Amino acid sequence: MTGPAAQAQKLKVVVADDQAAVREPLAAVLALAEGIEVVAAAANPTEVLAAVAAGPVDVVLMDLRMPVMDGIETTRRLAGEYPAVAVVVLTTFADDDSILGALGAGARGYLTKNAGRQDITRAIRAAAAGQSVLDREVQDRLLATARTHAPPADRPLPEDLTPREREVLALIGEGLPNRGIAERLFISEATVKTHINNLFAKAGIRDRADAVRRAIAAGLA
Repeated sequence: MTGPAAQAQKLKVVVADDQAAVREPLAAVLALAEGIEVVAAAANPTEVLAAVAAGPVDVVLMDLRMPVMDGIETTRRLAGEYPAVAVVVLTTFADDDSILGALGAGARGYLTKNAGRQDITRAIRAAAAGQSVLDREVQDRLLATARTHAPPADRPLPEDLTPREREVLALIGEGLPNRGIAERLFISEATVKTHINNLFAKAGIRDRADAVRRAIAAGLA
């Protein structure tokens, strides 16, 4: 499909990175991806907030280390002022403080700059659909941290979780993305998303990081 109707269906993306050598090529590559329109390439948080305010914007691809205000605080601002805008972090940093800080501030995805174009576009689409995407290195760090600092099971899982929902939660606890869960259970990604939505609602799980903690606390991972 071409023309105005197809253009209207494209995801509107802001690329935020203070290094032009990273920002401009990344914006150019994403502009070639089907279904994505790069509406701004921002060099700092002020430009990010201005672009989102001008709107419409679906997803911000956010670097963490930027002048004036870092990416975590910018993510927090966006989550508070523009909750419909999803943030996917793309950074060289994969330490615990950066990962947990960004996810805690409201980021829906976290990728390192080792991620390829397909990984980035997949994360953008998933974030726009309300899903979380963490790359393998980030998943491993998050799992290691969660296992080291697993909270007591003061919020037991509800008894009305189905066996399949428990299976899905256990696989989230292992760090599998939706596609990996679908392959493991021989079901579609759409079915995985339905199970995740149901179990999150039943168990009061906030996000994927919280799901990992709950799975570990319940002995499922």
